[in-house]
Amino acid sequence: MSFLLVLLVCVLTCCGQLCQKQAVECWKSEALTTRKRKAFGWLVLAVGALGLALLFWLWALQLLPVGLAYPMLSFNFVLMALAAHCFFHETLSRRHVAGIACIVLGVVLLGIGL
Repeated sequence: MSFLLVLLVCVLTCCGQLCQKQAVECWKSEALTTRKRKAFGWLVLAVGALGLALLFWLWALQLLPVGLAYPMLSFNFVLMALAAHCFFHETLSRRHVAGIACIVLGVVLLGIGL
């Protein structure tokens, strides 16, 4: 249960970051009349997702020692790299993939202790 809670925090944080990136993309590409409205909408979604992530993080800290829970947030790097590749067509080099594999291995090793 606690591992799933930390995973939910990572997913919500990732969603919040993606919404922030989309707000910037709207700001760059849209006409002045519409870009403020669209960017503001994405920023509201970002604040909502990050706010929910904070609440679930506080719950996770009630269940797990911080020394175990905080390193598990590294999984957020994995989600962000994959999401940036899927949604914004950012490249993933071999070094990125190797780093992602190391992070996943580390999270799995931490998760075994649960």
